[in-house]
Amino acid sequence: MNKASLINVLLPLALAPLLSGVINRVKALFAGRKGQPLLQGYFDIIRLCQKDFVYSRTVSPIFRLAPVVILAATLFILMLLPVFGSAPLLSFPGDIIVFAYFFGLARFVMIVAALDTGSSFEGMGASREAFYSLFAEISLFIIFVIMALACNSFSFREIFAVLPAATASFPLLLLLACSLFVILLLECCRIPFDDPNTHLELTMIHEVMILDYGSADLAMIEYASNLKMWIFASLIVQIVIPDIFRHAAVSHAVNITGIFLVVIIVGAIESTMARFRLQRIPYILMVLFALLAFAFVYMRFA
Repeated sequence: MNKASLINVLLPLALAPLLSGVINRVKALFAGRKGQPLLQGYFDIIRLCQKDFVYSRTVSPIFRLAPVVILAATLFILMLLPVFGSAPLLSFPGDIIVFAYFFGLARFVMIVAALDTGSSFEGMGASREAFYSLFAEISLFIIFVIMALACNSFSFREIFAVLPAATASFPLLLLLACSLFVILLLECCRIPFDDPNTHLELTMIHEVMILDYGSADLAMIEYASNLKMWIFASLIVQIVIPDIFRHAAVSHAVNITGIFLVVIIVGAIESTMARFRLQRIPYILMVLFALLAFAFVYMRFA
């Protein structure tokens, strides 16, 4: 383990809760309001950790363990994430596949925990999450396969060290980045696919699955969500920007700047768009899948 690998993990752990504060400030700016403090995400986590645990008598240990598993899976994914080809904390052939599977593990545990409550309301949210994630996971795998085949490697470190040079077509890189951005909006429960602030029964997806959580359990889930947004935003930045930086500090500065630019775009989208009707979301995701399938065929036979 070297110092750069450790920084790759420590920086997201320290800065991830700031992302929600940036989004809220961007939305407040569009609405002409003062908005919440930038550090509100940290305040919320601290406040939740100070509360007592309250559990329904109908839940099993699965419900109690789910937040720990979700946060642990997200932390493991973070350890696989390089910064412009620098060595991540964990790196091995095939880590790009493990990366995707651990996201699936976190989602599976969340769905099972929602079903464990015995609530038909949370079961409805779990059903929607499972259905929409089907398209998102397939699209994510296609993106990773395109990157791996273009770079002749299934390791994140080697892929991001040569990706822009190996993929000569900038439109293809742009398509991969835009597709990851769509998946970010879906995975992180953002508009136009979901709304983290809604409590309308007919439109809730992710939020309905965590209604029974509070205290440190909810803090872990929210923290894992912020880390997930950081991870996807970092992937987008590293796909678009080539690895031309010789100094680790410059690489981290460019990566962090790009991440916050992605988050600002998320806030702008939430301020200017309405969420899609639930019936239209599968069609949007199928279009994304079709574009990525075309990109895969183009890369293999062009």
